[in-house]
Amino acid sequence: MEHRQFDIEGLIEFTPRVFKDDRGYFLETFSQKWFEPFGINPIFVQDNQSFSKKGVLRGLHFQTPPHAQAKLVRVSTGRALDVAVDLRKGSKTYGQHATCLLDSEKQNQFYIPEGFAHGFVALEDDTTFLYKCTDYYAPSAEGGLIWNDPALGIDWGIAEPLVSPKDEVLPLLQDFDSPF
Repeated sequence: MEHRQFDIEGLIEFTPRVFKDDRGYFLETFSQKWFEPFGINPIFVQDNQSFSKKGVLRGLHFQTPPHAQAKLVRVSTGRALDVAVDLRKGSKTYGQHATCLLDSEKQNQFYIPEGFAHGFVALEDDTTFLYKCTDYYAPSAEGGLIWNDPALGIDWGIAEPLVSPKDEVLPLLQDFDSPF
């Protein structure tokens, strides 16, 4: 298993070894041991899955304390550009974002700790996106930021994404008071 850390503290990309032969392939999709070198001990309590056609953009979402979630995300089919925005008060990278290209051929995964808004855009049809979360979905704690906020400057790599009506009316970063 390989890993890559980002300029924003806490974000980690994991790329497991994939064992291929003429029958297909095998890989570990999760191991708690991956996190030990980083002093992280996430306890995942819920798995989610979404299926999207090319151009679907979901996000930027988060849950506020006491239901904040860390996430380990990947795609099992297709490709997606995944985005994490730092919303941690006092962080030297507050309001900055990092992107990770998730690819079902590569089988890489992106760890996003609590205190980040998260979103992705499907780059291929039939993209299946999988999330491991450290807290349960809590509608009273959900929040988000508008995906195209000029202050965030996120290049989603797509001109006209398909966005839900709910995600089209999320606030700008400047209008957001971070609870993290």
